[in-house]
Amino acid sequence: MRTASIAWTIFVKDLRVEWRNRETLAPMCVFGILVVFLFNFAFETAHEEALRLLPGLLWIAFAFSGILGFNRSFAAERENACLEGMALAPIDPSAIFVGKLLANIVFLGVMEAVVVFAAAVWYNFSFLPSLGTLALILLAGTLGYAALGTIFGAIAANTRMREVMLPVLQFPVAFWVLILAVDATSDTLRGAASAELTRGVLRVTGISLIYAVVSFLLFEYVLEE
Repeated sequence: MRTASIAWTIFVKDLRVEWRNRETLAPMCVFGILVVFLFNFAFETAHEEALRLLPGLLWIAFAFSGILGFNRSFAAERENACLEGMALAPIDPSAIFVGKLLANIVFLGVMEAVVVFAAAVWYNFSFLPSLGTLALILLAGTLGYAALGTIFGAIAANTRMREVMLPVLQFPVAFWVLILAVDATSDTLRGAASAELTRGVLRVTGISLIYAVVSFLLFEYVLEE
């Protein structure tokens, strides 16, 4: 119960800091919208082809916008030497990871909702028929991607070129969750059979849970370093 309370406190603290400063969510949303906007012009003469590539476009926007959030995740702690204080505090390191993970999931979730809405407007595409399954895929994929972003954000926070190191470290590892999420999203948007959709959701959920559990277990060693 104490670990859960500490994790909740860190989660609420990150939300309050973001509400005061607005330095994480706004750049993430703006960057995601810009990606959709620029791709809209790139595929303007081939609308059907653009819709076929829409799942990949969405997850590209999610992935790169998420990097902005992960870079900011430990920025305040790094600048004020709070990360060292957290590492020295008599608390379970897993509580820090869970609190940061929950905050990153919330930021990613809001950004994804904004990007999906922007894509629906600019590509004149309705997500409503597949909204339920799409939401499950986004939730599952976001869990795995946010877990990797949280642990790699902590690693990159202690490096000089942290803005460059984070995507270099994260993207090769996050490849599987992203590619499976793109495949599942593509099946959902084209109206595949329910059995195929279920397999896609389970694959994304499975790889995301693996990433989340491994990141949870390794976070203690990251803080020690």
